[in-house]
Amino acid sequence: MKKSLFADSSLLLVTLIWGMTFVLVQNAIDKLEPFSFNGVRFLIAALLLGLWLILFERKQLAFFNKKMLFSGILMGFWLFLGYATQTIGLLYTTSSKAGFITGLSVLLVPLFSFLLMKQSPSRNAVLGVIIATVGLFLLTMTDITGLNFGDSMVFICAIAFAMHIIITGKFSEKYPSLLLTIIQISTVALFSIISSFLFEDWKRAFEPAIMESGDVLTALVVTSVFATAIAFFAQTNFQRYTTPTRVALIFAMEPVFAAITGYVWAHEHLSNSALIGCILIFAGMVFAELPAGKIPFLTKKGAIEGKI
Repeated sequence: MKKSLFADSSLLLVTLIWGMTFVLVQNAIDKLEPFSFNGVRFLIAALLLGLWLILFERKQLAFFNKKMLFSGILMGFWLFLGYATQTIGLLYTTSSKAGFITGLSVLLVPLFSFLLMKQSPSRNAVLGVIIATVGLFLLTMTDITGLNFGDSMVFICAIAFAMHIIITGKFSEKYPSLLLTIIQISTVALFSIISSFLFEDWKRAFEPAIMESGDVLTALVVTSVFATAIAFFAQTNFQRYTTPTRVALIFAMEPVFAAITGYVWAHEHLSNSALIGCILIFAGMVFAELPAGKIPFLTKKGAIEGKI
């Protein structure tokens, strides 16, 4: 199996994990506020990966330097900014609009890649991005109202997640994945804890009745281990073998997996437009994976024949 195909398959599994844990996180933050939850979640993940580093991968410490520290902090900053602005935005806008606007990162990644990295996406990727964006609209936009402050916050979130994908692709090629991941998620944990002290009732994180409740404890264990430690290590490790645009298309599957999980676990209703949206997002991802020669109208010959 090609490294790029294995990398994309691994990132799709990461996206599946994120989508499946969406319901768990929603239930948990009803009891423990978002910054507090993320602070604990990312701190546990950093400690787990740090322990693994000390026990089995101590040799990676030899690569630690100021440039690597800065790279990890920069990755963590964009990741935290994405989580923070999305959380603030959800206070003022609907979850459906937030889902669509966040998903616009699938458009922003190829644009930023071209502007910042001088990387031009393939024709397949462009087609995949367009199809996936239409699918995101059908899946998430159950209501269409005027833009508000919350929408602007979520758009900043989309920018932040797009930048995180691009920055991860740049730095993952230069440094050991495990050590870089630890620096990144430690940064998110630190910023989240500081935000909790500034904007939330942080004392709730020390209340046994809250921390030991089934919803919070289950969500923390599952997200810390699978959706944070393993997921972000996998992204940092495998993104070097693929392109930022393909990563963005793969991550666009998260609301699809979330919708399927909500349907199965929470018995949420899926409209016909949402089902079509799921299919289009999946189709967009598949188009980006196919060689150009497999899509006749994207080849030079097919383009010429189409004009006749």
